[in-house]
Amino acid sequence: MSAAVVLMAYGSPERLDDVPAYYADIRGGRPIAPEHLHDLVERYRRLGIERSNPLNAITEETRAALERALGLPVFTGMKHWHPRIAEGAERAVSTGTDTVVGLVLAPHYSRLSIAGYRDQLAQALDGRALLSFVESWHDDPALVDFLADRIRGTQAHVVFTAHSLPARILDDGDPYRDQLLETAELVAAAAAVTDWSFSFQSESPTGEPWLGPDILDHLDDLHAQGRDDVLVCPVGFVSDHLEIRWDIDTEAQEKAAALGMRLARIEMPNADPGFVDVLAGIVRRALDPVRA
Repeated sequence: MSAAVVLMAYGSPERLDDVPAYYADIRGGRPIAPEHLHDLVERYRRLGIERSNPLNAITEETRAALERALGLPVFTGMKHWHPRIAEGAERAVSTGTDTVVGLVLAPHYSRLSIAGYRDQLAQALDGRALLSFVESWHDDPALVDFLADRIRGTQAHVVFTAHSLPARILDDGDPYRDQLLETAELVAAAAAVTDWSFSFQSESPTGEPWLGPDILDHLDDLHAQGRDDVLVCPVGFVSDHLEIRWDIDTEAQEKAAALGMRLARIEMPNADPGFVDVLAGIVRRALDPVRA
């Protein structure tokens, strides 16, 4: 048996000039409100992303480190930017592999997110290799230990966060929210942290209800409760996405300052060697049934 990995991520524009095309890809042909595009461009501009985006370098660093750790070819596939998931699949097939492990850099499953990655990868492979797809790794013991190390010993109130999704997913029995809460509970228990809560972030302006509470509203509540020292642990993210650098480091930080609160966040996993070991263990377990 020969194996390869397609490591998938949402994607991010390489430079400021790429933002309109990137946003159009996310919208998938749906109308784009000029004010929403303007807001997105300005967020990237304020973060200093003019000619290069550090997130893409982080993704490549993670890919290369995972390839070294596994001793297997690992290819990147982006959902909304380059290289595309289909490109990653083609490169994997070109190695002559008979098994492809699909792993998304997002630990929690939703039909609105992870299912789309699987569909794209399966369609691109088109039966040319066996697909071993990792649906979720939200309760992976190594991930839990890794995140627990980030909050262990803190005296601050810990707020676990993740990207919000439309609340209608709950009507369909989508496991996303339950998986997030399970991760938070496991990490808090492993770190012996008892003073914690959960909130969502990064809600999109679609005009429909989204999962809450939003982190900005939650800070109001915490302040009213007398909790003025907060450590944010974004368990739904693994890299320094725009949603981290803007929604947490900018908006939430500004809100906390206005309330007289102290807000810090954990260092994101990015390409940390310990996190790469987490990913390597997940891939190896995905291959175990195939090798058996």
